[in-house]
Amino acid sequence: MWSVVEAAEAVRSGRLKATEVLDECLARIESSNPELNAFVHLDPEGARRAAEAVDAAVASGRDPGPLAGVPFGVKDLEDCAGMPTSHGSLLYKGRGPVAADSVHVARLRAAGAVPVGKTAAPEFGAVAFTSTPAWGTTRNPWDTAVTPGGSSGGSAAAVSSGMVPFCTASDGGGSTRIPAAFTGLVGFKAGFGRIPHPGFGGMSETTVLGALTTTVADAARHLDVAAGPHDADRASLPASGFGYEAAIAALDVSGLRAVWSPDLGFALVDPEVGAICEEAAAALVSAAGLRPVERRIDLTDPVRVWLSSGAADVWVSLEPGMWPERADEFDRPVRRTLEQTEAYPVSRFARAHRRRTRLDAEWAEVFADVDVVITPTTAVPAFDAAGRMPRSIGGVDVDPVMAVPFTMVANLCWNPAVSLPAGLTSGGLPVGLQVIARRHHDHVALRLARIFEEARPWPRLAPGW
Repeated sequence: MWSVVEAAEAVRSGRLKATEVLDECLARIESSNPELNAFVHLDPEGARRAAEAVDAAVASGRDPGPLAGVPFGVKDLEDCAGMPTSHGSLLYKGRGPVAADSVHVARLRAAGAVPVGKTAAPEFGAVAFTSTPAWGTTRNPWDTAVTPGGSSGGSAAAVSSGMVPFCTASDGGGSTRIPAAFTGLVGFKAGFGRIPHPGFGGMSETTVLGALTTTVADAARHLDVAAGPHDADRASLPASGFGYEAAIAALDVSGLRAVWSPDLGFALVDPEVGAICEEAAAALVSAAGLRPVERRIDLTDPVRVWLSSGAADVWVSLEPGMWPERADEFDRPVRRTLEQTEAYPVSRFARAHRRRTRLDAEWAEVFADVDVVITPTTAVPAFDAAGRMPRSIGGVDVDPVMAVPFTMVANLCWNPAVSLPAGLTSGGLPVGLQVIARRHHDHVALRLARIFEEARPWPRLAPGW
């Protein structure tokens, strides 16, 4: 399977037709999707019209754009014109197609990319695995007994199995980086506001749209297309002045101060995952010429802060008449959240806000001393596909949510962060290394990712796919 850049450049040059790329992807989807359940809706007719338009542009001498003819899947929490959006929920399943693209999808389409279908997600993106009453269980191509993660699990399964070169993703607490770690992909979460997201990423203002890719160059090209301000999103940032695809090749990052933190001061980590990530972090520091800083990081538990501040996001996803009238149709994790927060007073949300403000201050103190924080992406390898999350780590009993404790701080504090394939466990499952850069320094995170990729190449697809 081609990378995004390989496919786009071949189509732009006329060496390959967009319809040929599409045919290959549709054949791969037909072969692999029954086992993996990555796509929950397909639109081959619409995709073919889009691919034919790209080929016609090339034939007439016009450049279709930097994503020319590249098929992609759209996470089923995001709108794509002509396809339904179910939000992974029985309450939305069965509705007709939406009329308009999200701003993000519209930019990808304008750059020549070809949407082929919608990828599975947990209901409202609420959990770190992808299994729902609406669509069943999505499986990891590295081992179909385990999850590809969540909430961008369908996108991760589709890309790591080679069905399509990239898929859209979103990340409100790790939902791009966790699936990337579990499936051996590049999962880049831009800084908040870098990619417009009308609705401001939910009430908690943590969600960032993005993509799952197999290479850093693909992630950079996606960001070059997707980034930039939009009037419908008051939080969207002005243009950075960087060409991200150029930055990954030339940006000087030598001498930047980097700290490795195995626990951020509060987490437990599977010993094998921790060892793999510590070795990978040392390799990145060496390859990039970073200056290691010995610094203990002790944070107000970001998991607790994220859980308390993000509940409102679920509420704003609902339409009148859904709760409590149709309570039995909600997936259990979402129903539990609604039940627990329905009677929350404003004073309780105010306390959550104060905890988040304290976390912001603590995180600012960290970045007064360093430029980059490196951690494991997750505390454990991929777990059961149906969502039975680990209840102990390293022999210590924990809340299951502590399987994924490292990603949330970058959402709460708006930092760019990326998960990179760090290696494999003894059982053959991928492990992710997380690199978190200073706010507004998306280019630094991507440049470091590229240096690591060059120093430690990884398999682009899961074995056998």
